[in-house]
Amino acid sequence: MNFFHALILGVVQGIAEFLPVSSSGHLAVLQNVFGLQEVPPLFDVILHIPSLLAVIIFFRKKIACLFAVLFRWILRKDASQEPASSEGDAFDLLTGTEKLCRRTIIAVIATTAVTGAIGVFTSKLLPEFPVRVVCIGFLFTAALLIAQEIFSRQKILAEKNPESEKKSARERAQGISILQALAIGVAQGLGTLPGVSRSGSTISGAIFCGVPCAQAAEYSFIVSIPAILAAFVLELRDVQKMSAVGILPLVLSCVVCFLAAYASLSWLMKIIKKGRLEWFACYLIPLGILGLIFF
Repeated sequence: MNFFHALILGVVQGIAEFLPVSSSGHLAVLQNVFGLQEVPPLFDVILHIPSLLAVIIFFRKKIACLFAVLFRWILRKDASQEPASSEGDAFDLLTGTEKLCRRTIIAVIATTAVTGAIGVFTSKLLPEFPVRVVCIGFLFTAALLIAQEIFSRQKILAEKNPESEKKSARERAQGISILQALAIGVAQGLGTLPGVSRSGSTISGAIFCGVPCAQAAEYSFIVSIPAILAAFVLELRDVQKMSAVGILPLVLSCVVCFLAAYASLSWLMKIIKKGRLEWFACYLIPLGILGLIFF
């Protein structure tokens, strides 16, 4: 791998990590185009670490709030006052109150457990896969994003009456339930399949479960932290194969990946607030079709 390859792969990983387009799928396609089949899967996983750092920095206030509540919970200390959201919103679904923080912590554990179980299964089922499988994954992700948009619009129309608004407000006040967390874990588990976007499937799964779009995205990115760390630990067994990459190209990839990931995450959160995730389907559909034709 030369510096050009490292630069391109790092930028693409950083941009695609949080956008619902499958960063791993894009890396697989590019590595095939560049003839880098000797690059081990650990390289892809290592590039997730700068993305993980971007998530931690971007959501540092929410993450710090969750850890503070976790430590108080472990030490059996009651908070003198319920923590406000890191965004200053007392009705934040994830960290608005002490109770919501605890529910989010439980939800993250449940989601991670389900995703981990699915990830172990899919890694054994599909240890290696052709690029055509990745392209099918692109098309699946596009269909999921379109279905999520249709569902969201129907839900908005249904919630315009006062009774539905009251019910929705009560549900948000309860935070993410165990059943929702388990279902989101299944959705995130789909993201372990080739070409299927982890963020796209997780956000869509959360929205299907009734989680508001903005909080669905925030939860998706927060719950990605243990998922990425687990994948990194599992792939460490292939560390000896990293000689095919080289230290300097790897460092370059990581640096540009972090910068691109932070910019991508900031941009995506603005798009999510507008509720326009289906835009990415317009990119994935032709990409998947062209990939099936040429690969």
